[in-house]
Amino acid sequence: MLNIVEKGSETPEDRKRILQWVERAAAFCMDEYAVPPIAGRVLAWLMICDPPEQSAGQIADAIGASRASLATSMRLLIDAGFVRRRTRPGQKTHYFQVDDDAWERVVRRRVAGLAAFREITAQGMDVAGGDPARTRRLRVAHDVFDWMDKAFTSMPGPAHERDADES
Repeated sequence: MLNIVEKGSETPEDRKRILQWVERAAAFCMDEYAVPPIAGRVLAWLMICDPPEQSAGQIADAIGASRASLATSMRLLIDAGFVRRRTRPGQKTHYFQVDDDAWERVVRRRVAGLAAFREITAQGMDVAGGDPARTRRLRVAHDVFDWMDKAFTSMPGPAHERDADES
């Protein structure tokens, strides 16, 4: 647990632990999702930083990256739906933030994309005709995608559960 007494008052040891976590989370994102190292660091930083909205300069300073190297990563994270860019009235600076529902949106979109492969496997079974070996392999894949689609579309997301807990 961090020893933060008031907002933004972390100790050098706290800061070190936060940055170690950022590196660990970034490495996971690189390995699991094949994102560039800077994008993984940006996403991880925006998940743990205080305040939660940060400018490109603040992010670059925090993770030790050049502002120029952030541009591609920010675009990638925005396009993927993880990060939102905002401006504040009267300012030209853009601020970036991970929305609370970003993870659910991204996961549901990924599951929907995977479930769409179910239609392709169904077409494959038609093309394979009566060949049992071919249709078996396609049927196994089809059943997995069908199961996944039904499981995810029928359950409420964590935002729904969080809203119920807060009432």
